[in-house]
Amino acid sequence: MSADTESHGGGDAELIAYDIDDEPPLQEAVPLGIQHLLAMFLSTVALPLVIAGAIGLGPGETAFVVQMALLVAGIATIVQVYSIGPVGARLPIVMGTSAIFVAPLIDIGNAFGLAAIFGAVIVAAPIEIVIGYFYDDLRRFFPPLVTGVVVMLVGLTLIPTAIDYSAGGPGAETYGNLENLALAGLVFAAAIGFNQYFDGLLSISSVLIAVVLGYLVAIPLGLLDLSGVAEAGWVAVPMPLTFGVEFHPSAILIAAFAYVVTAMETIGDIEGTTGTVGRRATSEEMRGGLLADGFMSMFAGLFNAFPNTSFSQNVGLIGFTGVASKLVVGICGVFLVVLGLIPKVAEVVAAMPNPVLGGAAVVLFGMIFSIGLRIVANRVDLNRRNLTIIAVSVVLGVGVEVRPDAIGQLPDDAQVLLGSGLLVGGVVALVLNAILPGDGRGRQGTTQVEETERSG
Repeated sequence: MSADTESHGGGDAELIAYDIDDEPPLQEAVPLGIQHLLAMFLSTVALPLVIAGAIGLGPGETAFVVQMALLVAGIATIVQVYSIGPVGARLPIVMGTSAIFVAPLIDIGNAFGLAAIFGAVIVAAPIEIVIGYFYDDLRRFFPPLVTGVVVMLVGLTLIPTAIDYSAGGPGAETYGNLENLALAGLVFAAAIGFNQYFDGLLSISSVLIAVVLGYLVAIPLGLLDLSGVAEAGWVAVPMPLTFGVEFHPSAILIAAFAYVVTAMETIGDIEGTTGTVGRRATSEEMRGGLLADGFMSMFAGLFNAFPNTSFSQNVGLIGFTGVASKLVVGICGVFLVVLGLIPKVAEVVAAMPNPVLGGAAVVLFGMIFSIGLRIVANRVDLNRRNLTIIAVSVVLGVGVEVRPDAIGQLPDDAQVLLGSGLLVGGVVALVLNAILPGDGRGRQGTTQVEETERSG
């Protein structure tokens, strides 16, 4: 990375309609900003919904968490685009709730409660800040073999959650009935159909379109309750630490490992963003992007939201449209902030019927797994050594998730740590890659910095 501004050598820059510092006319920039909002909106709200439902939050608390997720995503996007001092890459990067944290935060929430989630998110955030300062020295510890396994585990450990919601939600009296499964199946089929058979905005927003369809179908089925929307206000001022804060060592360790993983994701997204305009990211851009991830995730914890990271689908959207303008992404951030200040919007989102959320989650979480699989398949030599690392890491990671009783005799803190499939599988992959003979590098000796196609 010494040649920070070295071109990729391709003709990518020739395909760009607006470069990073270009400013399209507002009549173009505003709809382009809304397009970015549509591409990331469902992921940003679905992940807090999944966490809230899995740890048993009530409707009002769930709506508030969703509202804060939108607000923090908007502020984090604006900081990433325009920066505050060294914090921010000054690149067109959309931020939102990180999928990497879903399973770990569910584990923490079920063990210690919501306050412990925010405590862990706040205290562990400096891990990513440190990685930002020293990323050149640290990235060699996370080759595609390790990061690919971890991303696959993110998707695999979330499968039970997606299926639970598709069946009606954990503990629901109607769990598994035909009505729930049919509605989830409709959302799933619509998302796949729009994604595969249409182009442009209809393809990019396929999951969002499917969810809207699910809302409409849920009305005659009596599965949509919008009573909370009428009671919610139009404008609300966010208050820090509304749910309080608690600190538990095991919870902090789990969150710290998740920050390491999401840092690698952000490195890939930053490289992907600058790659669309035909150059490599500078050290200043990489450092600023990681600092923004860390500081804004800490800010998220203070303001009752979950950690934020870059959204890869929006990196892909930049390449697809040829519009890399910071102004466009900044407008997306402003829209997110506005939506985050309107409780009625959060209530509409929080009213999403469980089967609708489940049908969308099957697609979203499944794609996370497939992206990890692609990293391994494209970047790793599948020799005996590496296949052993993959096998052991995945089996142990999934195993502790689906059979938590196997460690039920251990102390409580140990159960929380070893009950996180992401932590167990990720650490096993990291350690085995370091100690087994061979370097475990990709086919071309590539590192995660060069893996630009990642999940948000």
